[in-house]
Amino acid sequence: MPKWFVGWVSRRYVAGTKLSDAVKVMQRLSKEGACFTIDVLGEEITSMEEATFFLEEYKRVISAIIENDLDSNLSIKPTAFGLLLDREKGMENIETLVKMAQGYDMFVRLDMEDHRVTEDTIQVMLDMHQKGLTNVGVVLQGRLFRTLDDIERIKEILGPNADYRICKGIYLEPEEISHTDRKPIIDATNKCIDAMLDAGAYVGVASHDYPVVNHTIAALESRGMGPNKSDPRKNAGPPRKQKGPGYEFQMLLGVRGPMRRKLAAQGHTTRVYIPYGEKWYEYSIRRLQENPTIGTQVAKAFLMPWTNRP
Repeated sequence: MPKWFVGWVSRRYVAGTKLSDAVKVMQRLSKEGACFTIDVLGEEITSMEEATFFLEEYKRVISAIIENDLDSNLSIKPTAFGLLLDREKGMENIETLVKMAQGYDMFVRLDMEDHRVTEDTIQVMLDMHQKGLTNVGVVLQGRLFRTLDDIERIKEILGPNADYRICKGIYLEPEEISHTDRKPIIDATNKCIDAMLDAGAYVGVASHDYPVVNHTIAALESRGMGPNKSDPRKNAGPPRKQKGPGYEFQMLLGVRGPMRRKLAAQGHTTRVYIPYGEKWYEYSIRRLQENPTIGTQVAKAFLMPWTNRP
């Protein structure tokens, strides 16, 4: 796919190459009642010097969020901080950032990459909590067979302090460890949502699929949860700053804008994932390589842009 075309497409899904670009997008979408999680784009690094870049850039992100009074938290990839190159230094980098964010009551989400780092990513979150840094949560992928067991294990360790983003998962994982067809993936994701809600955890439902969103709304109603209500779950933790009443809906920048606006109008907390950075091309290409079905969405956006207004 020619770079010019990837660049044209990415304008919809990537805020830009600079932090200032991301700030402008968040300021615009704030008028629609959205809150945010911001991600500095970057794939697996090859040197600890790159890890230092990400740490310093995220420090700039925190400063920009505070200076511009934005309702945003952070999304980070542990591998970008050096976790696979030098675990001790990588953990030190992550802890430094999480501590800085904690000083501003800011939440940090550990993005989940493919199955090679699933266990490592979960362990980073558990280690941070053990250090008293409870402003950090993890992403789990509904498609993986192990995820329900991970939810149960995390519940036993963190109880209501657990804070998830649950998504179907973009990575095309081996069939030996994951569901590979659409319906089983959706069904498994919905089971994970139920398990997280029943565990008293905070649940960020990251999906653009109507079957997942509709299931979530029904699951919330059956538990007495919903917009403009206090979280009624007896096993839930205290209210979280700058978050919804035990749950929120999360969506990618540029995807299903009408759905997001409808949920926001109904009173649901809606969070938009805001990626930016010089690695926009690598990010876009890797997404296509990992999940070729995205190509269908790209073609639809190009040929029928009115069907998916941002």
